[in-house]
Amino acid sequence: MKFPRFLKPTLLIIMLLVSVTSCVSRQDLVYFENLPEAGTLEGVSRNSLEIKPNDLLTISVSAPEQEAALPFNLPVIGVPQNGAELGLTVNGRQQMQTYLVNSDGSIEFPVLGTVEVAGLNRQQLSAKLKEEISEYVQDPIVNVRIVNFQVSVLGEVNRPGTFDVRDEYLSLPKALGLAGDLSIYGRRDNVLVIREEDGKKTYTYLDLTDASMIDSPYYYLQQNDVVYVEPNSAQRQSSSYNRNASVYISIASVLVSLAVLIAR
Repeated sequence: MKFPRFLKPTLLIIMLLVSVTSCVSRQDLVYFENLPEAGTLEGVSRNSLEIKPNDLLTISVSAPEQEAALPFNLPVIGVPQNGAELGLTVNGRQQMQTYLVNSDGSIEFPVLGTVEVAGLNRQQLSAKLKEEISEYVQDPIVNVRIVNFQVSVLGEVNRPGTFDVRDEYLSLPKALGLAGDLSIYGRRDNVLVIREEDGKKTYTYLDLTDASMIDSPYYYLQQNDVVYVEPNSAQRQSSSYNRNASVYISIASVLVSLAVLIAR
């Protein structure tokens, strides 16, 4: 079948676009590309979250003689109907009050007074309080929880947002899973993680297609980390296109079809 001479450039352009869009490298899409067929990943050990200034904590103290432990607990308060306050809900109506870690890394604890908590993890703070409370209460049990563990996942993911984390450990892949994974337009080789440490912002870029990313100290996220997935080149280029481009393409295809019929 012969095509009119004026249609040949148009057909050549269409074939070129099809060939370009159909060639997508596996390395651009697959996570942990260079993993061996079998083995064990020896990534960074999971360190417990460290308590930081402005963290919110719930601390409960119990003992075989519960009345002796009562002075070491904050009063339970009612929960607003909208349930907006952070804390541990009790029977759906009441919740434990939270301790706000001061800028100097301390909290005001009943009976004990000022207690330094910054830099400790949950287990360390629990052991510290247990030792001090043991001077007043026999065999105390101290339960500590960080209730403001949140991460934000932004950019080219299917469900961007800020997510509350109840677990003490959250890996980057799991955080992306909470956000519905990357969209097809997200760069998998350059994911940004922003963190605040000692009052300063730190950041790094991680390559999800490289299995060695598990060695990064940013692989396990901390409270208030921000994860940003930037758009790939195709998405950046498409943002500069005219929003009516699809309409123009449809009109052009109709005109081409008409030209073919007339040429016959």
